[in-house]
Amino acid sequence: MSKFPLWLSILILLSCQQNLKETFDIIIANVNLIDGNGGAIQTGRNIYIYEGRIIKIDSIDLSEDPSVIDGTGKYLIPGLFDCHVHTSDYEYDLPRLMHYGVTSIFVPGGSTCSNQYFKQIRELGAQDSLPAPRVFHTSQHFTMEGRHPVRTYKSSNWVEGETVFYLRDTLQIESLVQQVVQFPIQGIKLTIEEGPMPPPVPRMPQTFVDKVVAEARKNKTRVFVHVSDNTELRMAIKAGINNIIHYTGVDLDFEVDRTLIDSIYQLNVSWVTTLMIDKSFIYPLHPEWIEQSDIRTIYSASKIGDYKNPYDIVRAKAYLNFFKTEESSTPPTLKDIVTFQVEDIKTLYDNGVNMVLGTDTGNKYIFHGHSLHEEMQLLELGGMPPADIIKMGTHNAAKMLNILDDLGTIESGKMADMILLDRNPLDAIENTMSIHLIIKNGVIQQRMSLN
Repeated sequence: MSKFPLWLSILILLSCQQNLKETFDIIIANVNLIDGNGGAIQTGRNIYIYEGRIIKIDSIDLSEDPSVIDGTGKYLIPGLFDCHVHTSDYEYDLPRLMHYGVTSIFVPGGSTCSNQYFKQIRELGAQDSLPAPRVFHTSQHFTMEGRHPVRTYKSSNWVEGETVFYLRDTLQIESLVQQVVQFPIQGIKLTIEEGPMPPPVPRMPQTFVDKVVAEARKNKTRVFVHVSDNTELRMAIKAGINNIIHYTGVDLDFEVDRTLIDSIYQLNVSWVTTLMIDKSFIYPLHPEWIEQSDIRTIYSASKIGDYKNPYDIVRAKAYLNFFKTEESSTPPTLKDIVTFQVEDIKTLYDNGVNMVLGTDTGNKYIFHGHSLHEEMQLLELGGMPPADIIKMGTHNAAKMLNILDDLGTIESGKMADMILLDRNPLDAIENTMSIHLIIKNGVIQQRMSLN
């Protein structure tokens, strides 16, 4: 790890002192450790934290020391990542993400995402006094005029050259890429999709996609692509893009699409799930999802929206009917909608595709923080094992963002981002909601007050 030798030196210095326990900022003792690597629980572990990093992990008896955090009967997991977050009100949204243990987020553009806005959310995420996750992001959207997302989400915030870049020909792409790489981006946000709203318009041409990828490589950056169906997926894979930030809309046939599948495996793809998009559309048919949760205590009425609105209910029923099969006389359930997708996600995961958790917050009925836990529950509902789900939201996310040396797992030398849980998430993934405390950068984080 890039900074580990420094911390190894500190550990050696600290170990020379008579009382080790007095030299650390935080010690979590006798905890059940789920380190994010996908392995079995490690029982009776002590985690030692100093100046924001994990200095060591051992299993000696610290039961007599009153200064430690007693982890007996509790479960420690890495801080969670939501790798598809949009926010237009970061002072409201970021504390709620932290409240639910989301210690890092990935923002793939948005209507408010000027360079100044990106700077503001990065700076808030970089400090420890106010609750906010670490922030990683792409460039502004590269799209075409009259296409998604500007056509889909109409707003005066979309300003060409500030929050969005319209590609009109391939000649301008070289200079646009050179412009955005001057900022601390993870890569370029490219939207191939023409947009889900009728009437249909042409997709971005393949020559544009290929040119963006070529210029990104020339400038030592990457491309994160928005696709919404198999055609756009093929276009992205053909161009060599290996970071895909939506799964919803893709429907793979692992026999018929063999060439496409093989290409995905060869590209070492990272792929963000976003199953919450499906659930969000049918929220109005399930008022219990709000009434029987803590959503009302954490989010304002304006953020929740009028889920009893007749229009939303009609739209939700129409969305369900889209998935109805000829063999069934009843509308499909949420499980029906997600199971075939999770089966494909699991097959991709088992074959080495780096599947990553993300929700697409910023859309109606997708709640910053809370919905990442819903995303995990959807994956479990479709048959994904909890250990794999946790890995997708920790290790795999950090791998996609090229920060696995510092984050994503609980290991000596890494940054101390972690969640202490009261219940075992490997028994049921909903237990990730049983949060006892949250640590980011070695500092215990303040959570929201419950009304």
